[in-house]
Amino acid sequence: MNPFLQKLAVCGWSLQPTSPADLVRDLQIISLKHVQIDLDPFRENPAVWDAAPALFAQHGITAVSGMFRTVGEDYSSLEAIRRTGGVVPDATWDQNWSNAQITARNAAKLGLKFVMFHAGFLPHEPSDPNFAKLMDRVRRIARLFAAQGITLGCETGQESAAALKAFLEHLNEPNVAINFDPANMLLYGNGDPIAALRVVGKWVKSVHVKDAAVTKVPGTWGSELTVGTGEVDWKAFFATLAELKFPGWLCFEREADNQRVADIKAGVQFVRRVLEAQ
Repeated sequence: MNPFLQKLAVCGWSLQPTSPADLVRDLQIISLKHVQIDLDPFRENPAVWDAAPALFAQHGITAVSGMFRTVGEDYSSLEAIRRTGGVVPDATWDQNWSNAQITARNAAKLGLKFVMFHAGFLPHEPSDPNFAKLMDRVRRIARLFAAQGITLGCETGQESAAALKAFLEHLNEPNVAINFDPANMLLYGNGDPIAALRVVGKWVKSVHVKDAAVTKVPGTWGSELTVGTGEVDWKAFFATLAELKFPGWLCFEREADNQRVADIKAGVQFVRRVLEAQ
């Protein structure tokens, strides 16, 4: 049996739960028991979400990794997210740093060993005036999580694989890795996902299973689609992960449309068929 079949999980935020019980219900419908957990509700609404570990244990659900967002992100356009995303903006840095400290502690309480976030647009050249600033901020967050024994994952998206590779080589923090999202490479117009995966493969410790089509209008978003209906070559993607001896979880993410449980369930069924045939 393909070992990846035992490594399927769901990005909890995709299901838009308002409580741990909502999340458990939707995971049961999808028929998966592993979740990449949204850590923001644990910081913002602990009265509700502190009950999650006991409820997960009761239903045999395991949080395999986590995610947190940064303040003030605007995804209305490519230019807006380039300007507001991650830890780049000075106006939101103090709040992001404060939130990250709480999140690192919460992740440790949940027993997580991998937590991902969008660092923001990574400058392509060390000569860029934002390069040193972003390097310092990512390093501070990385060491915050390292102190808790947690690997920090930077998600792919706003930069090319070559730019991300160069940034991580300069950063040189042993607990910083990549959460690779093949759809994001297409949504942001940053090249072929399989080629990108080969460039940054040694850093990839987690994957988002998400699909998309490249935009036909330069400078605008591509279209996110149900897994198996977009332009990601999933057979080649999983074969490449196998070549790279990928050690992590394959986490299904869906951030568009309003039938996300059904879409993720369909995506899981599609991926199982692909993996069973390999």
